[in-house]
Amino acid sequence: MNTLLITGTDTEAGKTVVTTALAAYWQKYYPQRSLGIMKPIQSGVGDKELYQTLFNLEQSPEEITPLYFQAPLAPPIAAAKENRLIDLAIVWQTLLKLQKQRDFVLVESLGGLGSPITNELTVADLAGEWRLPTFLVVPVRLGSIAQAVANVALARQTKINLRGIIVNCTQPRTEAEIADLTPPELIQSFTNIPVLGCVPYVENPQDVEKLAEVAATLDWEIYYHS
Repeated sequence: MNTLLITGTDTEAGKTVVTTALAAYWQKYYPQRSLGIMKPIQSGVGDKELYQTLFNLEQSPEEITPLYFQAPLAPPIAAAKENRLIDLAIVWQTLLKLQKQRDFVLVESLGGLGSPITNELTVADLAGEWRLPTFLVVPVRLGSIAQAVANVALARQTKINLRGIIVNCTQPRTEAEIADLTPPELIQSFTNIPVLGCVPYVENPQDVEKLAEVAATLDWEIYYHS
C-alpha cells in the first residue's frame, strides 16, 4: 500500500511537523514520484492551509481536507454546531482517489488515537478499519512513556498496522532531557514497537529544507516498507 498514516498520542504531539518533514523528504529525494497529502477532517484553520503553502501538491482544498468544520473542536461537537453530519464515505472516496493518482500518500490524523471522529468512532477505530501502515508520534515530555504504552495498547486492540514510533520535541530539548523523558530503549521494551528516531525542535516549521534533513535522520523508510 502506498499510504502512511501519521497519528499521535494526543493533540499537541507534533503530527504536523512529522508529516511535513516526511513530505519534504519525499519531494527532495523522490522528485519524479508524485506525493499526496491528506488531513481527512479539520476543525478550524491549520494544517490544510500549511500544506497548501509549503507544497505544490496539485490538489484542491477538498482533496486535502474532505471534511472541514469552522470551530476548533472535536469533530462531533464542531459538526453539531453547524447542524452537519460527518460523512466518512466522502473521506474514504477521496483517499481511494489519491491512492490511485499518487505514488505516495501521507495522511495526518486529527488529535490522538483516542480522539473522537464521530459519536461512535475514534481515530483508532478508523485507522484499524482502513488498515493503513501507521506511525505514532510521541512528544518529549514528562508522562510520554505512559502515553506511548497506552496508545500502543489501543492500537493493538483496534488492530492498527503500527509500524513505528517517532519521538518529537515540541520545544527545545537537550539530548539529556530527551533521554530522561522519552528513552527509546524503555519505550521499545514496553511497547515492542521500534522507535524510528527523534525529531528535534524546528524553530521554523515552514523551513522545508531543514524538515527534509530532519526526516533523513529517521529510520522511517525501513519500517514503512517492512
